[in-house]
Amino acid sequence: MIRSLVVAFTGLAVACLPTDGFAGQQRDPEPFAAEGLPSVPLPESPIVFDTAEGQKIKVTVVAKGLTYPWGMAFLPDDRILITERLGTLRQLRGGVLDPNPTSGVPEVSTDAALAGLMDVAVHPQFSQNQLIYLTYSKPTPAGSTVALARGRFTGQSLADVEDIFVADADGSGAAASRVVFAPDGTLYMSVGGAFGGLRPSAQDPSNHVGKILRLRDDGTVPNDNPFLDRPGHAPEVFSIGHRNPMGLAIHPETGALWASEHAPMGGDEVNWIQPGRNYGWPVVSYSREYYGARVSDRPWREDMVQPEIVWIPSIAPSGLVFYGGDQFPVWQGDLFAGSMMTARVQRTGHLERIKFNRQGLEQRREWLLAPLRRRIRDIEQGPDGLLYVLTAGEFLGRDPDRGGAALLRIEPANQER
Repeated sequence: MIRSLVVAFTGLAVACLPTDGFAGQQRDPEPFAAEGLPSVPLPESPIVFDTAEGQKIKVTVVAKGLTYPWGMAFLPDDRILITERLGTLRQLRGGVLDPNPTSGVPEVSTDAALAGLMDVAVHPQFSQNQLIYLTYSKPTPAGSTVALARGRFTGQSLADVEDIFVADADGSGAAASRVVFAPDGTLYMSVGGAFGGLRPSAQDPSNHVGKILRLRDDGTVPNDNPFLDRPGHAPEVFSIGHRNPMGLAIHPETGALWASEHAPMGGDEVNWIQPGRNYGWPVVSYSREYYGARVSDRPWREDMVQPEIVWIPSIAPSGLVFYGGDQFPVWQGDLFAGSMMTARVQRTGHLERIKFNRQGLEQRREWLLAPLRRRIRDIEQGPDGLLYVLTAGEFLGRDPDRGGAALLRIEPANQER
């Protein structure tokens, strides 16, 4: 059964109220998202926040001037690689953002709302092989698909870049892809886009839309994948029944994969991903359509996995990480999820901390950084044990002038740097 169903009893929850009582009434079309709260500028100096566990935190703007950032990864020499959705890979070193993008990045398509250059991951043996991985929207004659590229990082460029995997999603505009390495050296990759006319694809094991995939580091299929050699099943598929997975995280103790994903209106999820399992979309869902009707006539089915956590209203989760460092002892083992906006109200994004008890059940949660009113796209733990947060620009869009975003650092308030 579902571990945690979270309902926010606030004025922001009106988007998820039942609509059955309005049946037959003509209603004016509503905007996708409310205009929202007034924007506030990012602080010029560090700002201190109280937290629920008594730990004061200091939030510092590390870098500004990013355009629709999506993912980040840390190199052994303290550089941070940051992807920008419009197709650039940026580098930050010593708190300074290099004005010159890294060359050699594959051409990307931005023909869909979430399409473009997406996630970045560093090979576990980067010091020996200098390999980095990028998920991106690959242009095709029919439109675009999702690809995983691998290249050798030479300092200011990528060399020997090749697509080691191209999803069977040609022309669909499927996007929202993340990539993360597992402790055994394999990697997990998500492919979203199972909405609109592509909803049935999430339940079709022969393609990659609405799936989480498992690959070797060269893009080939591990010989213990759950659907290997099964007729009608793509061998790369690890789990099915996903809508738009926007966060992947490895549990630091168990090595298990967890994923967050978007639903339309209420029903965002966090799932513990198990091999060969079906996570239900769109057959079962706690969500409603954007116009109010229920996505499904039931929220669960015995042969489909129930989520660990459900959000009602939606928080548009993006980015996911378990904290496993020593800088915040009271946060050990906590799960952090970025929020793009809550209940379709703009500038209500925040960082959500989810604390579990010894039985692995949710104990409580906390909103962090909400006063900054930023859309949070990604969250990672750095090699220094601190948390790093990528804020996104304006809602979706492709206009560089509206894509202004930043990298933030969270550290204990009493820490000297």
